[in-house]
Amino acid sequence: MKPILLFSFLGVVLTITLTFNATAQVADGKPASQQEKRFELPATDDGLAGAGPIRRYDWFRKLWAQRRSAWAQRLQQDQGAFVFLGDSITQGWGDNMGGSFAGMKAANRGISGDTTRGVLIRLQEDALSLRPSGVVILIGTNDLEEQADPETIAGNLKLILAKLKEHNAKMPIILCQVFPSSATMKRPADKIKKVNELYAGVVKGDAQVTFIETWPLFADGQGDAKKEEFPDLLHPNQAGYAKWSAALRPIFATLGLLETEPDNFALEPGFISLFNGRDLTGWGFRTNNFDGKTASNDGRYVAKNGRLIVTMPSEGRRIQQLWTTREFPKNFTLKLEFRATPNADSGIFIRRPQLQCRDYLIAGPYKELKQYKPQEWNEIVVTVKDGVAHSACNGEILEAALKVPDTGPIGLEGDRGQMEYRRIRLQELP
Repeated sequence: MKPILLFSFLGVVLTITLTFNATAQVADGKPASQQEKRFELPATDDGLAGAGPIRRYDWFRKLWAQRRSAWAQRLQQDQGAFVFLGDSITQGWGDNMGGSFAGMKAANRGISGDTTRGVLIRLQEDALSLRPSGVVILIGTNDLEEQADPETIAGNLKLILAKLKEHNAKMPIILCQVFPSSATMKRPADKIKKVNELYAGVVKGDAQVTFIETWPLFADGQGDAKKEEFPDLLHPNQAGYAKWSAALRPIFATLGLLETEPDNFALEPGFISLFNGRDLTGWGFRTNNFDGKTASNDGRYVAKNGRLIVTMPSEGRRIQQLWTTREFPKNFTLKLEFRATPNADSGIFIRRPQLQCRDYLIAGPYKELKQYKPQEWNEIVVTVKDGVAHSACNGEILEAALKVPDTGPIGLEGDRGQMEYRRIRLQELP
């Protein structure tokens, strides 16, 4: 670590340490240091779960005890919170995650410098004792700096997930890919990619875990962090946290924790709604329909608060298609809005041919769009006239002349990641 970066990093740690030293008091008024003895880092690894590094630098031992002691005073206050587990990246987001998730009860349980093994051994007291409504995990980058191999890191993740599942087999778990950093920070891109590959294997097929592709969200062409979002190539700045927040919001909305109000969108004159926002009436697979149902029989498509959600497949990728039960032989204009999680892949079928609808800047094929808003709502407009479809995203052309059949339904595809659609409407043209 370069001296200037180390100085900056330790300066952050010192500021946080002094804050907790001043505020962490036990209920009976004893000095914080006495309370902290309960939470001292074990002197050796003997008898501790997991494998690999546990940091024992003086600054880390002090911070570990102070933060955990302060959290113990919030045990009742933080009951039922969605817990964020991690290291300095999580800690640096602040106690209320920068106000990113207003209306959702959250608890930050990040400790600067922590490792996967550190999270594992403090999991019960710092997270499970809160009976959390769910958990977000971002951990592993410090293991790499301490020369842990990716397999050891993934092994600790398995143990963390096992304890979470044992505590509550239905509690939602959101696992974030380890963010990019740099070889200069002893976190080379190839090692981070390997960790994320192993993480994906650990949770593949596990419906309790949502795995978010946060690595491509931040990585540059060489797989490293970008200075404009990670000034020290390790910790995100405000712009970086905003992108992480945007990546999580759609998942929290699908869990019913955010955006819980119905969408009161008003149709333009001449348009008909293809999705009522409440259920899947008018939609189905090719051999059935889901009239009156809020979800498809496999749970892949869900109607919730005005959104038609294509849920994230636990297998990583799974192609499934949902169609309108009605066909559209006349010329028409189709309008809708979509929101994609990082690297999500979906599609819109126009009388059968597919218009790619994805997290375009990462997943393509339209990576040069200037108006696309990652992890926010974007509008697609498709005009079909005489067997040719013209399509645009936020006013930028996607396909100028896509040939389509004389008639057919409208469809939505699910492949990877979570996609949401809303305000799906159509106007027949002369």
